[in-house]
Amino acid sequence: MNIFGICIESSHQKGMGHLYRALNLVELMKSRGDKYIIFMNNDRDSTAVLEEKEIMFEIAGLDDLTSDWETKFINKYKINVWINDRLDTQIEHSRNIKKSKAKLISLDDRGSGAGMADINFGSLPFNFSYALQGKKVLKGLKYLILNKEIDKFKRDRSRVERILITLGGSDTYAVTVKIVEILKKRNIRAKIILGPCFAHWDELQKVITEEYPVVKNVPSLIKEFYEYDLAITGGGITPFEANASGLPCIIVANEPFESDNGLFLDKIGSSVFAGSCKDINEDIFAKKLDILSMSKKGMENIRTDGVEYICKEISLL
Repeated sequence: MNIFGICIESSHQKGMGHLYRALNLVELMKSRGDKYIIFMNNDRDSTAVLEEKEIMFEIAGLDDLTSDWETKFINKYKINVWINDRLDTQIEHSRNIKKSKAKLISLDDRGSGAGMADINFGSLPFNFSYALQGKKVLKGLKYLILNKEIDKFKRDRSRVERILITLGGSDTYAVTVKIVEILKKRNIRAKIILGPCFAHWDELQKVITEEYPVVKNVPSLIKEFYEYDLAITGGGITPFEANASGLPCIIVANEPFESDNGLFLDKIGSSVFAGSCKDINEDIFAKKLDILSMSKKGMENIRTDGVEYICKEISLL
C-alpha cells in the first residue's frame, strides 16, 4: 500500500483545475485502498471544497523554499509517493522531497524541479511538443486524469437545443461576462455554472437576464453536462471531460498555454477553438456546427482511464 502526498495550488488567480484533478486521483486511491493527503496553499474557497468532501489536507507554504516543510509532512504521514501538480515547481522543493527517498511524480511540470522527478507526465496537449524534464517523461492523452463519473453520463448529441457556459472554478478574467455579451447579440440562450472561486458577480449581474440562469457550485458538473448539447468552456481540463462525455465545446483560452489545448481539440474535431479571452472570435458563435460528428469524435478520442495508467507506471518504480 502506498501513502500519497498530493501537492497542488488552487485559487481565484491560479484556477481550480489542479484541485479537481487531485480529487480524481483521490477517488482511485480510495478504491485501491491507498492512503493520501493533499498539501495546498491557504485558499478559503478551495479548502471548503475539500472539507465538504471530507478529504484530508494540510495547508503548506508552497513558496517557502527554506524551512523544509516538505520533510516535516513526509515524516508525519510516512509518505512514500509525492505527486506535484503545480506546473512550475522549484529545484529546492524537489531536493527536499528526494532526500526522504520518496518517489517524486510530476504532472505537466515545467519548473526547475521537474528534472528530479522520477516520472513527469505530460498529459495535456500544451506539453506534447515541449521538452519536459524528468528521469522519465511520458506524454499523451493516455495519461490524462479525468473524472470517472463521465462513464455514467455519455451520450450522442445531434443538434443544439441547450447550451451551457462553464468557465472553470475561478474564471480569473471574467470571461463568463464576455460570453454572455456575445450570446445576447445573437439572441442565444444559455445556462451559466459558476465555480467556487468566481469573484466577478457584480460584473455579471450587469449583463445577465432571465435567459441566462446562474447556478453556483453544482454537486456534479459531469452530471450537468448530460443535459446539454453544447458547452462554452475554458481551455483547461473541462473541455476534455465534456468531449469525453459526448458534449462538444466552444473553447476560449484563459491562459496562453490553453490555446494549444483548444487547437488540439479543434483539430480532432470534438470542439471548436474561439481564440484567446483577450481576442475572442465572435463569428464562431454564429457558425453552424456538425454536433453529431463532434460528439462522436470526443467519445472516440478521449478516454477516462488515464489515472490507471499513471498508477501502473508509479507501481513499476
